[in-house]
Amino acid sequence: MQIYWRHLRRGQRLIVDYDGAAQEEEVGGVRETKSGFDAFAKTFGYEPGRAQKGFPSVDVAKEFVESFRPWELYEGTAGFEVEQEVRQAPD
Repeated sequence: MQIYWRHLRRGQRLIVDYDGAAQEEEVGGVRETKSGFDAFAKTFGYEPGRAQKGFPSVDVAKEFVESFRPWELYEGTAGFEVEQEVRQAPD
């Protein structure tokens, strides 16, 4: 299993990739806007505090998302950490 950030056109998404299962889950994201960066961490319930706007940088926004450890919503992900290298979106 791998957990990593993937570049998109206007931001990045936090991905849980189940090795060999041909399955991915998007568990968070950061998007660039005119007023800064917006960020969200996925949840299965209603938790408005897991989304926030106006971060000054992509790194600060990513720290916000990672602080919720949203990958731990899925079985078998406890103890995993996010890879440092940001990957490019597949063609």
